[in-house]
Amino acid sequence: MTTTKPSSILPDLAEKPVFVNRMFARIAPTYDLMNRLMTFGQDQSWRRELLRLAATPPHGRLLDVGSGTGDIAYTELRRNPSVQAVGSDFTYEMMAAGVGKEAGLFLPFVQADTFALPFADNTFDAVVSGFMVRNVVDRVAAFREMARITKPGGRVACLETTPPTNALLTPLFRLYFFRIVPLIGGLVAGDRQAYAYLPHSTVDFPEPLELMRIMEQAGLHHVFFVEKMFGTVAIHVGTKL
Repeated sequence: MTTTKPSSILPDLAEKPVFVNRMFARIAPTYDLMNRLMTFGQDQSWRRELLRLAATPPHGRLLDVGSGTGDIAYTELRRNPSVQAVGSDFTYEMMAAGVGKEAGLFLPFVQADTFALPFADNTFDAVVSGFMVRNVVDRVAAFREMARITKPGGRVACLETTPPTNALLTPLFRLYFFRIVPLIGGLVAGDRQAYAYLPHSTVDFPEPLELMRIMEQAGLHHVFFVEKMFGTVAIHVGTKL
C-alpha cells in the first residue's frame, strides 16, 4: 500500500523523536479513550493476548516499553498480581497520566529512551510494547536493546498495527485510518494532526514477515506472530537464548 507522505504529517527521521514526544504530550489526557474508540474496544483483548504470549512467570519481572499510561503493565498486574511490572516511556506527560490510574495497583514509571534503557543486562523475564515500535527510527536497535535487558529464556513481544495484506480490505483500511480516525481525534482529543500522523506511521511499517526478520536480526530466536482484526494488527514474539 502506498500513499503520499506530507511533510506536515510525517517528520524527517532526525526530527521524529522530538515530534513524537511533543505529540504524545499533547494527547496524553485522552490517549486511553482514543485507543478504545479507534479499536472499538479490541485493544484491551489484544493486550491480554500479548501478555499471555509474553508468558511472564509468577513473581517474574515485566517491562512495558513505550508504556504510555501503563495499560499493558496494569493489565498484567491485574491478571498476575505477583509480577513486578515497570513502565518506561520517553514522554513524561503520558506517564504522569498513568500514575495511580488503577486503584489498588502500584506501577513504577521510568522516563527512558528506548535505545538506552536504564536497566542491567538480563533483568526482565519479559519485555513488551504496544504501538511503540512504529515510532522509533531504528527498529533493529530498539529490539536489540529490549533483548539486552531480557533474561535468557525470556521473551520480547510487541503489539502493532500493520498495513493489511488483503487487497479487498485496503480501501476500507485507508478510509477508516486516513479519514475517520483524524476526524475522531479532532473531536475527542482536539488534535486532528496527531491522529493524522498515527495512521500515516503505519503506511511504511513492515509487514509481519518483515518485522519477524527484523527481530531475528536483533538477535531474537523462535520469532512468530499472530494476526488480529483481519490482518491489520499483529503480535510478534521472540525469545532470547
